[in-house]
Amino acid sequence: MKEFEVYSSLRVPKNSKIIMRLDGRSFHSLARDLKLVKPYDENFYKVISEVCKDLFEEFSPIFVYTFSDEISLLFDKVPFDGRVEKLNSVVASFTASSFVMHYGVQFKKPPAFDSRIIPVTDGDIYNYFKWRQDECWRNCVNSHGISYLKSRYSNSEANDKIKGMNLSDVQELLFENGININHVETYKKRGIGIYRKNKKVVGFNKKENKNQTSYRSYVCADWEIPIFSEEFFNQLR
Repeated sequence: MKEFEVYSSLRVPKNSKIIMRLDGRSFHSLARDLKLVKPYDENFYKVISEVCKDLFEEFSPIFVYTFSDEISLLFDKVPFDGRVEKLNSVVASFTASSFVMHYGVQFKKPPAFDSRIIPVTDGDIYNYFKWRQDECWRNCVNSHGISYLKSRYSNSEANDKIKGMNLSDVQELLFENGININHVETYKKRGIGIYRKNKKVVGFNKKENKNQTSYRSYVCADWEIPIFSEEFFNQLR
């Protein structure tokens, strides 16, 4: 019966880099059930950051990036010999399990993530993550905008008002009412990145009777991530 399995032999292009993007399924309902603080719930982001670290440790991507309920993983060495069926099922299920484990509450409905695979060249990497970071910024502005409007109007009125506004209109509305969106926490504007960094370690070499400097890599959860540049991604390789 093995031959009846759908896509069981489908693999990503050999020796290619890929990005996997995971999105929370029906997380608007989950946010309501969990009574998350609007526009940003810090505990939710702490949990998502831990989930990203678990993904980094388990599947060894080069870089993990997250904002809202979205997680993107960049791979140069693709797990599971590039088998699409395996990648999509295992990584998505691992993500949901990690989320439940770190949240530590009774969910009304089991949370789930969907998954998609995007083969990329080196030249695509910066463009992809810039696209997602730009979306993070739009999400930040609109989240603060709708939160402010809902503090002044009914939900339906607030939703109607923001539909007719572009991003600069929302920023101006917030600024006029004492909210400078440029001053909010960095992770809200730019997202969170998980990647390896080197730290300087100074130890004493007894044989040579002198201090010796070495560098050790560690997994960094960067809540102060910069605006993405090509140089940033070149340094990850």
